[in-house]
Amino acid sequence: MKQESPPIQMDVKAFAQSAGEIAGHDSLSKYERLMQETQGLGADRLLNWSARGELRADEAGVGQVWLHLTVDVSLPLTCQRCLGPVDIAVLVNQSFRFVDSEEAAEVQDEEAEEDVLALSQDFNLANLIEDEVLMALPVVPRHEECPVDLKLAAVDPGFDAASAEKRNPFAVLAKLQGGKSS
Repeated sequence: MKQESPPIQMDVKAFAQSAGEIAGHDSLSKYERLMQETQGLGADRLLNWSARGELRADEAGVGQVWLHLTVDVSLPLTCQRCLGPVDIAVLVNQSFRFVDSEEAAEVQDEEAEEDVLALSQDFNLANLIEDEVLMALPVVPRHEECPVDLKLAAVDPGFDAASAEKRNPFAVLAKLQGGKSS
């Protein structure tokens, strides 16, 4: 099923039991935290997403609820090397296993390779999409190779003048040993 925006609320268990599949795209402007991260740029860019539910039996034959999420978006960020604009491609391909309670999710999430979340009849897929994109962002966004020459030296005449006036802190020791002071 193709749709424009992810459902704000969905019953994840019913979605998995029906082996549901949904996909769509959304403008970046619908994701408030992503817009803050891009400093308001790229509001018209598309965020493509898809979700697939699955009921999978564990070792004991008990059905477990799974949600597979894929997100693809290019975000306009600031390169932390040259401070120019840089487009960062983000691809999320993540699976989530759902359990009955928040407490069980906390305990099992520590030990499990997959992410473990609590079941909810009003699960917010849009929030999950935004969370996963935010977590996939690089800590320091930058170009592979910056398009401009980087200025690697800083000039501060006040610092240079103060450094020149400073006496060598070991000059006193040098005098004691019969050496010259600087």
